[in-house]
Amino acid sequence: MGGNGTSPCASCKLLRRRCAKDCIFAPYFPSDDPQKFAIVHKIFGASNVSKMLQELAVHQRGDAVSSLVYEANARMRDPVYGCVGAISYLQNQVQQLQMQLAMAQTEILCIQMNQDSSSNVATPAQNSYESDDKSFIFHNNMSQNQYLNYPSSSDHHHVIQDSLKRESFFGHDMVS
Repeated sequence: MGGNGTSPCASCKLLRRRCAKDCIFAPYFPSDDPQKFAIVHKIFGASNVSKMLQELAVHQRGDAVSSLVYEANARMRDPVYGCVGAISYLQNQVQQLQMQLAMAQTEILCIQMNQDSSSNVATPAQNSYESDDKSFIFHNNMSQNQYLNYPSSSDHHHVIQDSLKRESFFGHDMVS
C-alpha cells in the first residue's frame, strides 16, 4: 500500500493498479480525495503527470500538483483558454472597476466644485490656465470656468471623457 499505508492513493485506485511504497502520486493524491487525481488525469494523463513530477525536485512537487489541479479545473470549465481565460476575465473586471471608480471620483469632484461655486456669492476673478491633455475646464450654471487637473495616464483621460459624455452633472452636456 502507498502513501498512508492503509489504502492505495487516488491515482492507483483510479488506474486500478497496486500502489507501491515509492508511488510518486501517493503524497499528492490521497485516497480520500479521488476527484483531485481524476480531473488531473483526464486533462493531462497519468503518464505526463508522472513525468512532470519526476523531473521536479521533491520540494517543488506539491506546488506543481496544486498548479496542475488548478489548471485542470480551469480546463474543465473553459476547454479553450483554461486558467488564462479566468485571468483575462479577472483583469477585465479589474479594469471595469477602475473605470467605475474613476467615474465616481470625477462625479464627486464635480459635485464638490458645484457646491463650492454655489456657496461663493461674489464672482472670483477669472484665472487663466494653460490647457494640456491632462486638464479639463468645466462650465457650471453660473458660467464660471473651473479647472481640474488629472493624472497623465491615457486610461484616466478616456475614462473621464467617456464619463462626461454619458452623464450631465450640471444639467447640460459637459463635453460634446
